[in-house]
Amino acid sequence: MAASLKEDRPPAWVNGIALLVWLLAGAVVFFPFAFDTSPWDAVTLRVPGNQGNWWHALVAAPFFLAFPMIWLRLRSLFSKQLSTSIGRRLIWVAVGVSTCGTILVQVPFLLHLAGTGERQRLSILGLGFGIVMASAIFLFLRRRDISATRACLLALDAAYLANAALCLVVYSEATGTVWSRLGWLVTMVIVWPMVFELIWLFIQSFKTQPSQNNSRSA
Repeated sequence: MAASLKEDRPPAWVNGIALLVWLLAGAVVFFPFAFDTSPWDAVTLRVPGNQGNWWHALVAAPFFLAFPMIWLRLRSLFSKQLSTSIGRRLIWVAVGVSTCGTILVQVPFLLHLAGTGERQRLSILGLGFGIVMASAIFLFLRRRDISATRACLLALDAAYLANAALCLVVYSEATGTVWSRLGWLVTMVIVWPMVFELIWLFIQSFKTQPSQNNSRSA
C-alpha cells in the first residue's frame, strides 16, 4: 500500500503549481464571469434583470468543483493519505451531478434553441460532450489500472474543463469592463494548465500499468 501511495503522489512542485491554479479556480466562483455576474450569483439566482433560472444555476455549479480539487491537492502536499473513502464518494457524487448539469445546459444548443451561430453551437457541443465522453470512456477502460485518487483527479479535471470550456465559448462576446468579466479572463488563463494536468494524468495512468501488473504477479 505504501508503494502505491508513493507512486500516485506527484512531485511537490507539481502539486504546488496545481494547488495555485485551483486556488485561482476557487476564486473564480466569486469573480464576475460575465455581465457582473459570478458563478455564486448564478447559483443563488441573483442574475441581473431577474433572469436567474435553472440554466444559469446548472452552468455555474461545476465551478464549485474547484474546492474538492483543492482538498485533494492539500492532502497530497501535507498528508500521508492522499484521500479518504468518504471524500472520494462525495467527489464522485459532485462529478456526477456536475456532468449531468453540463449535459443539460447543452440541450438548448443541441435543439437549436439557444440563438447562437452554427460555429459557436458546434464548438459548445464539441467541447462539452467531447471532453465528458472521452474522459468517461478512458476512465471506464482503465478502471482496473488506475488508483482511486487518480481517478478522482481525472474526473474532477474533466468535469470542470467540460463546463469551463462551454462557458468560455458562450460568454466570449460578453461586453463590459475588465472587472465585470474578470472570472472569464482568469478562467481563460487557468484552463491551459488544467488541460496539461489532464493530459499528464492520462499519460501517468498508462505508465503505472506495468508496475501494477508486476506487483499483482508477484
